Amino acid sequence: MKELDFDSSSMEATEDFLSSAYTPMRVGGSATSTRTRVVRHASGGLVVDRLSFDYTMEYDAGCLNRVCLVTMAEGTLVDTTDGAEEVFGPGDTFLLAPHDRPYSGEVRGARYTITMFDPGLLGRLSAAAGPVVLTGARAVSSEANRLLGSAVAHVRDHVLTDPDIDAHPMLVSNAAQYLASATLRALPHSTLGEDAGVHGRDATSRTLRAAVTYIEANADRDVTLADIAASVPVTPRAVQYAFARHLDTTPLGYLRRVRLALAHDDLRAAEPGTATVTSIAMRWGFGHPGRFAAAYRAAYGRAPSSTLRA
Repeated sequence: MKELDFDSSSMEATEDFLSSAYTPMRVGGSATSTRTRVVRHASGGLVVDRLSFDYTMEYDAGCLNRVCLVTMAEGTLVDTTDGAEEVFGPGDTFLLAPHDRPYSGEVRGARYTITMFDPGLLGRLSAAAGPVVLTGARAVSSEANRLLGSAVAHVRDHVLTDPDIDAHPMLVSNAAQYLASATLRALPHSTLGEDAGVHGRDATSRTLRAAVTYIEANADRDVTLADIAASVPVTPRAVQYAFARHLDTTPLGYLRRVRLALAHDDLRAAEPGTATVTSIAMRWGFGHPGRFAAAYRAAYGRAPSSTLRA
């Protein structure tokens, strides 16, 4: 895991650091105190930064080349990329800028989280055949904003803070997919509202059987929706329709169910003194112990620790 901790009151040092950590930019501030702090945790292309500015800092930046989500805790961020001011405050989780466009604005005495991931992940997770373009900064509803903020908090607080996270690439991949999926659900994008068309006609029981076979044979690997669809082969949307129509779930939801069953097998087979619930959960991509325990109890009627002890 990559960790950084930048803490400075020098505007020159702040500009140099932000330019190296994000994209080349010019910054400025006129307050007496210009303290900036950035704490970074990163693994496998997934980045979470906690930023704090105790003054108003203006910025003019180049392209990020990554999806960059901002979750505000205190203060205000004002986006001026298109000339008009777009103001974001505490509780907002939003897209800072399209990954392929320069951006500008100012941070006003703010504390917030930046979360970044590869924009190509949106296309690999989407049911669309082509690229996915995020078309708006704000979530489509207050509930969508809350769900996206929760996804960011999960990655920030329960995944990238683990000092041994690099030893669990499946966990990092699952977290990145979870965040990208939440982004597609929450933010407006180019494939919203597409008609089912031919995709629905391919959502047959044969499609489902082929996809289930692939998932069960590859549950120990980093599997995406695009991988599952290519194994059939049909479009990603057709796979989604097949699981919704025949099993009332999603392909990745079924993958989590299979991995939960494999974790159950490991718990039953493990010696209590040589394995832990947490290590087994992380082996199968479950990074949040509480959520793993809740899912396990719902499926098996007991706590995972009880199975391990038994």
